[in-house]
Amino acid sequence: MKLSIVVPLYNEERLIVEVLSKLMTVNYPEFIHSHEILIVDDCSDDNSYETVLTCIRGISHIKLLRHDVNKGKGAAVRTGLQAADGDLFIIQDADLELTPCDIPVMLRTLKDRNASFVNGSRYLPGIERPPSARGRMFFNKLFTWITARLTRSTITDMACGYKLFTRELYQKLNLREDRFAFETELIIKGLRLHPQGLVEVPVHYYPRNHRQGKKLKASDGLVIFRAIIRYGLLKKD
Repeated sequence: MKLSIVVPLYNEERLIVEVLSKLMTVNYPEFIHSHEILIVDDCSDDNSYETVLTCIRGISHIKLLRHDVNKGKGAAVRTGLQAADGDLFIIQDADLELTPCDIPVMLRTLKDRNASFVNGSRYLPGIERPPSARGRMFFNKLFTWITARLTRSTITDMACGYKLFTRELYQKLNLREDRFAFETELIIKGLRLHPQGLVEVPVHYYPRNHRQGKKLKASDGLVIFRAIIRYGLLKKD
C-alpha cells in the first residue's frame, strides 16, 4: 500500500524543516511499500514556501503545492488530497503539536482492526503529555461529547489533527469546509458512513499558545459548533 501524507502549511518557517525531517525518518510498517509527502502552502506571508523549496530540492517523493490566496486549513488539506495518489491518507500538521512518531501505530491499528478511519486522541490514557490549555481542552471535550451523542459513537477527541483514512472512504465524503471546521466535517461524515469503521489511538501532544504561533482562535469555536450542528444534527452533505 502507498501512504500519502498531506501537510497543510501556513507561516511555519521555523518548524517545517523539522517536521519533514521527522517524517522522512519514520519507520513505516512493512505493508506500506511507498509513501509521498504533499505540502500545501496556504499563501504563507513568511518564508515557509521558500524554506520548503530549498529543503526538498532533489527529493522526488515530496511535492510542494501553493495557494495564491489564504483559504484555510481545510482547503489546503483538500488540495493535497486531490493531488495524492496513495491508498491511505494521513494529515500531518506543520506545527509539531503532534509528532510523526505516532504514525506507525495508527497505520498498524488501521490494518489490524480492518478499519477505514483511525483518529488520534489526545485524551486516551497510556501516553504522558504536557498539560493543555484549560479553556481549549474544556471546549474540545464539550464539542466531542456533543458529537459522540449525535453520532452514537464513543469518540474522545473530534478535533485532533491526526486523522488516517482510506482513499475509498475519502471518495465518499464530499468534504466542503475550508477552515478549522474541516476536522469536524471529516469525522462526523466518516462516522455516518462507517459507524463501526472508526477507531481511536492515543497520540502524543505538545500544545502551543498564541505567542508560540497557535492559530486557532476563540471565534473558530463558533464555526466548529456550527459544523457540528450542520453535519451531526441536520445531517447535511
